[in-house]
Amino acid sequence: MMSLVAQLRGKLAVKAKPARGKLGDPVFSGLVFLAAFSIIILMALMVYKLAQVAMPSIREFGLGFISSSEWDPVKEVFGAEPFIYGTIVSSLLALIMAVPLSLGIAIFLSQFAPRWLQSPLGFVVELLAAIPSVVYGLWGIFVLAPFLGRTVEPFLSDHLGFIPIFAGPVYGVGLFAASVVLAIMILPTISAISRESMRNAPREQKEAAQALGATPWETVRIAVLPLARPGIIGAVILGLGRALGETMAVTMLIGNRPEISASIFAPAYSIASVIANEFAEVTAGLHMAALVELALILLVITLLLNLLARLLVQKTGSRALRKGGR
Repeated sequence: MMSLVAQLRGKLAVKAKPARGKLGDPVFSGLVFLAAFSIIILMALMVYKLAQVAMPSIREFGLGFISSSEWDPVKEVFGAEPFIYGTIVSSLLALIMAVPLSLGIAIFLSQFAPRWLQSPLGFVVELLAAIPSVVYGLWGIFVLAPFLGRTVEPFLSDHLGFIPIFAGPVYGVGLFAASVVLAIMILPTISAISRESMRNAPREQKEAAQALGATPWETVRIAVLPLARPGIIGAVILGLGRALGETMAVTMLIGNRPEISASIFAPAYSIASVIANEFAEVTAGLHMAALVELALILLVITLLLNLLARLLVQKTGSRALRKGGR
């Protein structure tokens, strides 16, 4: 009986002692919370400051700023419609060209490529992301634009000119050239993330499909792509985010003409391009406010796209998990 009492007293004495690191845990927890919360504060401050500087333009033009196509700094009349059009259309065209090629590269590197080729080829693809934007722009001016203007665009215009997007004169430099360069720039991002998503697909699913007699392509289609779909969608949205905000390469190739044309061969203008071209020449006034309002619009578009991507990834991820658990 006495030994039992002594054991209980010993346990109570151990519990009564202050645990080591008891102060360090809440301090560390508070620090990481502040680090995470600072992102929200930074984003809120960014939106607030942009809105504050853009307020004269917002008050002057209202919602008409988005729907107006006139941009005249001399008369101080500004509209964002051609810039929004150029930004969205060039980015979507880049996605249309980059996504199939990126997925093909990702499928080959993760499922079919021999081991001796996976690392070198993957390194070359990822190396495209390290090339500066201005280098892409110079290459586009001296190599890509002349090539497109002499071969690809005349061919498309001659054979598909009855379609409005392929009609009109051929310039070489324009919306199509900028979209091709954007597609090359976002290709490594989409390819790398998609490849990792496909590699992380459960091996048991692929082995089960192969055991049932599925061909290599059927294995990829049935057992790999459905489970990798959330990562692929996230990769596509990340690529779209970079395409929307790209500046130098697009500025050098898009033509920089604030007009809306149905033809993809015509010159256009993007939000990032007009800010880069005109911001250095502006001192203050309504012109400055209009440029900052363009930046605010671009930020809102990017945030909405990321929110949409988050919802899509969650929806497709839960669907993939339900299918994988059957």
